[in-house]
Amino acid sequence: MTTNTETRPQANPRSRVIIASLVGTSIEFYDFYVYATAAVLVFPALFFPNADPTTSLLSSFAAFGAAFVARPLGSVLFGHFGDKIGRKGALVATLLTMGIATVVIGMLPTALTPGWELLAPLLLVLMRFAQGLGLGGEWSGAALLATENAPAGKRAIYGTFPQLGAPIGFILANGVFLILATTLPANAFASWGWRIPFLASAVLVIVGLYVRFKLIETPAFQRVLEQGEVAKVPVLRAFKTSWRPLILGTFVMLATYVLFYLMTTFTLTYGTTPATVEAAQAAAEAAGRPFAAEAFVPGLGYTRNAFLIMLIVGVVFFGILTLVSGPLAERYGRRKHLIWTTVGIIAFGLLFVPLFGGGFVGVMALLIVGFSLMGLTFGPMAAILPELFPTNVRYTGSAVSYNLSSILGAAVAPFIAVALWQAAEGSTWLVGLYLSAMAVITLVALLITRETRDVEYESNVS
Repeated sequence: MTTNTETRPQANPRSRVIIASLVGTSIEFYDFYVYATAAVLVFPALFFPNADPTTSLLSSFAAFGAAFVARPLGSVLFGHFGDKIGRKGALVATLLTMGIATVVIGMLPTALTPGWELLAPLLLVLMRFAQGLGLGGEWSGAALLATENAPAGKRAIYGTFPQLGAPIGFILANGVFLILATTLPANAFASWGWRIPFLASAVLVIVGLYVRFKLIETPAFQRVLEQGEVAKVPVLRAFKTSWRPLILGTFVMLATYVLFYLMTTFTLTYGTTPATVEAAQAAAEAAGRPFAAEAFVPGLGYTRNAFLIMLIVGVVFFGILTLVSGPLAERYGRRKHLIWTTVGIIAFGLLFVPLFGGGFVGVMALLIVGFSLMGLTFGPMAAILPELFPTNVRYTGSAVSYNLSSILGAAVAPFIAVALWQAAEGSTWLVGLYLSAMAVITLVALLITRETRDVEYESNVS
């Protein structure tokens, strides 16, 4: 006679689930942030040198945004395999795609190399596209690995572990840049030092692959196989049966994306831009670059290293509040928790001017409050987005929502923020208003979305 124990799907050990979801996303986000930091600090001069500083920066951000165009494609590609052949294989493939692209960036000649003036920026954009392709499938797979292996009543708690990869990856990436910038002469850092964080990704990817190869499929996907409910074309099934969750999930995530990339990419740009025309002109002359006074907009004038330290302090709060958000989302529900957090983001956007204008204390308060809100809104996303979808299209559905939101939010946020900063002649009031407006859209989506804490998660199919 067959017992219940014998027919129950195999499960991954709890420690392996936590380590695999945390290590994998930490590596993926490390790769992604290494590029984001370089896009502000070195890529404008190395890959887009033949323009004024503002145009070079915007060109670098445009290349930065190429990844977000790729991410929905990655969500469809890896979501197809994740819902068709399993979570494990898709997760291994995403890690390889991301890691190889990151290492290649570290090996590229720059546009300052004779004969590479056009090819170097083109290859940079291509590798950035590949990074986006990998990350487009990574997040959902890691979220499903955690939540589909979670005990009853702990999905939001387990879901915070892959989310914790974002602050860990950020601290690792910027910590490496900070160490290099403080130990290498400026010319050595610009010449070859910036490559080290990209090349180091190879070691991290090997570690991540080792951990992920030891996984077995999640119990939920094993049940889909046993029931013969694997979708023939998951993306078509998702759009046919779950179009409403796809739309709502996209906008539920919107404020999170805008907040994150304003807190990281824009604040680094604004914080390290000289505060006066004279300081900007002196910096341009020291770097041997042209300076156009009419295009100058003032920033805060912090040194690169000083502001990176300030960012890292803020991101520590991001990590702490990410972990705190799991128990809160379990106790009060995902929807209620996120509604109140989003109200906080709306208010926070209206405080940009007084906080940025409050000196060191004001700027640190802005970074701590902003990253704390980021942890509270980002943490439950690994639970609520997958819970919106049936098991046999869960990888595809959650990935598509997550990454469509990346286009509406993260891809354009740095570019829009710089444009608004320029339009306001150095003030950040329009940037804060932009954040608040995006958070209002998310609030509306949350008010329409149902609570997902108690949905049937393991055998629910479309």
